[in-house]
Amino acid sequence: MASNQPNSTLYINNLNDKVHKDELRLQLLALFTTYGKVIDVVASKGPKKKGQAFLVFNDLAGATTAMRACEGMLFYDKPMHIDYAKTKSYATSRKDDPNFVPPNAANASSLIRNGALEKDKKRQREADDDIGRQTKREKAESDDEMEIDDDEDDDDNDSRLNSVVAPGVIPALVDYPTPRLFCTNLPLEVTDSVLSVLFQQYQGYQSTHVSMSPTPNAVGSPVKMAQVIFESAELATVAKEALDGYTLKKDWKMSVQYV
Repeated sequence: MASNQPNSTLYINNLNDKVHKDELRLQLLALFTTYGKVIDVVASKGPKKKGQAFLVFNDLAGATTAMRACEGMLFYDKPMHIDYAKTKSYATSRKDDPNFVPPNAANASSLIRNGALEKDKKRQREADDDIGRQTKREKAESDDEMEIDDDEDDDDNDSRLNSVVAPGVIPALVDYPTPRLFCTNLPLEVTDSVLSVLFQQYQGYQSTHVSMSPTPNAVGSPVKMAQVIFESAELATVAKEALDGYTLKKDWKMSVQYV
């Protein structure tokens, strides 16, 4: 599991195996994001994996700084043992190559085929966009006044889609895809940096804005909420489908909706 070869993924052991894995993952995330950008935390409660975790940093510098600062640190009453992991993590591979498919994935072949299809669709969309831009330019040349009106409308739309509702105010939910996501039922420990780690692994991520919710959750506990902005509705949908219902800690499942 451990290696002396520098790696952006850290292997941690001697962790307290009595802590629930979701709480462990969240607290490791909160601790290590102070040393660099963390893109994944892997913790398991399997018989052979108790007391172990992998932390995937965005770069080697962050991983090295964290290892030097936290080696031997007491974490849930036990000193952590930290070293570089032996291999490159899947999260790092996905960051380097968005089309990466884990070699042991049961549906690897279909994922690869689907990836090729998506590339073809993307090329077709880009071609259609080129045609659309050409048509728009031709129309603009014949009607300058209309071009100005169209640009103003586009600016208003962009501003509306990418604006963030004031902290503490619950935005209006919609039932169609938009570039903005609204997250609820967040534990009080969640901050912008903690939540951004979850969303920044998806393409098109732009920003995260966490604030206190004006209303408690179903059992009366104070909670936080957040707005997350992506470049497009299509990219936001990928993140929403992956993280809606994500367990941040025991009995705390995050809800993700469009706004």
